[in-house]
Amino acid sequence: MAMESSTHDHEAVARLLHALAEPSRLALVHLLTGAERRVVDLTRELGLAQSTVSAHLTMLRDAGVVAVRREGRSSWYRLLRPEVAHLLADAEHVALAPLPRAEEAS
Repeated sequence: MAMESSTHDHEAVARLLHALAEPSRLALVHLLTGAERRVVDLTRELGLAQSTVSAHLTMLRDAGVVAVRREGRSSWYRLLRPEVAHLLADAEHVALAPLPRAEEAS
């Protein structure tokens, strides 16, 4: 079966979903939904090593999910695309919803 040619950029969507496909990165996005935060604050809140948090933030930044602002020696991160928070809320809703019974699915 040949793939349908369309205006959908499946590669871009796959890159975004790949960047989000890790529980710690999802937690970072949730923390950044409310306000801009420093790496040290995120490290403390998640209980992860600074190098781990920085690596996750780099991946999210490269995917266009977060942006960084430097202030002195501090790096402040914020959610660049608020739509991502909505995407995650929808994904959580789907993931936690009970599965339909077999006879309802057909």
